[in-house]
Amino acid sequence: MEEIQQEWAEWVKRLMGPEFWMQVGYVILQIIMILIISALIIRIGTSLINRIFRKRERGPFRISERRENTLKKLVQNTLAYVVYFTAFIMILDAMTIPIGALLAGAGVAGLAIGFGTQNLVRDVITGFFIIFEDQFSVGDYIQTAGIEGTVEEIGLRTTKILSWTGELHIVPNGSVDQVTNYSIHNSIAVVDVNIPYEADIPTAERIIEQLLPELPEQYPEMITVPELLGVQTMETSHVVIRVIAEVVPMEHWMIARVLRREIKGRLERHGIDIPLPRMVMYSRDKESSNQNQGERGE
Repeated sequence: MEEIQQEWAEWVKRLMGPEFWMQVGYVILQIIMILIISALIIRIGTSLINRIFRKRERGPFRISERRENTLKKLVQNTLAYVVYFTAFIMILDAMTIPIGALLAGAGVAGLAIGFGTQNLVRDVITGFFIIFEDQFSVGDYIQTAGIEGTVEEIGLRTTKILSWTGELHIVPNGSVDQVTNYSIHNSIAVVDVNIPYEADIPTAERIIEQLLPELPEQYPEMITVPELLGVQTMETSHVVIRVIAEVVPMEHWMIARVLRREIKGRLERHGIDIPLPRMVMYSRDKESSNQNQGERGE
């Protein structure tokens, strides 16, 4: 009992001594310096990465812009991971924690938790395949895992997708099993125009054909002059004429709205209106009176 009290008194004496607090202050100062230097390295490294990619834009050998954005983001994330891991190891060393024993223990623990990290390993491996196979890049509009939107970031473990209504979806790369990429090839805008049966169909087609060559000069998103395919279907009260236009990727919705507006305005100026729903009403009294008149005539 006396030995325990003596050891406790020595520990308290050491704790209250100036040498202990000087050592603690020195460790805290080391940790602060490590964090500051790490932040500076990440900031300077990010600036250098941006400068390198800006120089590549002016160079003779270039890859696609979407590919450059993806690689730039990946390099920045990798730099941050490496710096953070190195800073963590240096902080442990500053706190006199035995790193070798810790790493050895981590290796033994890794065998125990290996089965629980299968999804993590799958996410990382899938992330490598997504990047190096160029399945999609930052800025592409894709559909995958039941989510549709613009790719904001591709990491080694997750992909961030921003939907057009503003939600940010974080999808594990292992869940990206089937991808529909809308941003690689040109899009096609499809517009159906309803023409009433009372109107002259050849005249309506001629008016539309005169309008279409004027549109690419006003809307540079159109790759070629829109094409009039002709009568698509015949409905109860109107004929459907289809117009298509090849546009730059992901601009087909905007160009489709433009085509509808322009075609409607041009047809109205030539006296061709959009067909309206019709309703035919029969009077039972009138029908019965017509039948009575027929019987009297007989």
